[in-house]
Amino acid sequence: MNTPTSESAQKADPSSHHFRFHLPHVHLAPVFGGDWFALKAEAFARFFGTPVFLVAQTVVVAIWIGLNVAGVFTFDVYPFILLNLAFSLQAAYAAPLILLAQTRQADRDKAHAEADAQHREALAEASSERQLLAAQQTAQLVELVNQNTRLTELTNILSERIAQLTSEMHSHVVARGASGAAAEKQ
Repeated sequence: MNTPTSESAQKADPSSHHFRFHLPHVHLAPVFGGDWFALKAEAFARFFGTPVFLVAQTVVVAIWIGLNVAGVFTFDVYPFILLNLAFSLQAAYAAPLILLAQTRQADRDKAHAEADAQHREALAEASSERQLLAAQQTAQLVELVNQNTRLTELTNILSERIAQLTSEMHSHVVARGASGAAAEKQ
């Protein structure tokens, strides 16, 4: 759970945010902009390729042709010039909207792909830095172990030397004591 301090720290340091490479491309999110018309135009362009639109258009065309052929209404008799005009009008508006949506989506995809590539490069660089740091720390640990081994060997040598000197001093003291006791007896 984010605390207020971590959120404020993230806002203060945007380089730590995991979407930092995507932030420059946020303005590309809405295809036609962010106003009312833009939202409706995008929804309209997205609706053209849906099965609901295709089925609804097929039903409307079938009813149109059926009513005019059956003679119920005669507002657009065969060859259905008005229907062709309606399709032409629909195509005239749909094609630019769809092309614009595709172009903007391609721009968004390209920007996000570049941002993802930058993110992967940053992750690879951070990983390399961590590996280098781990190698340096391992080398330091090896050096410390080697120093500890040398110090332990020196301590053993010094301990043996101290034991030897203590034995020599003890034998000298005992020998003097024995010679001093013999001299007193005489």
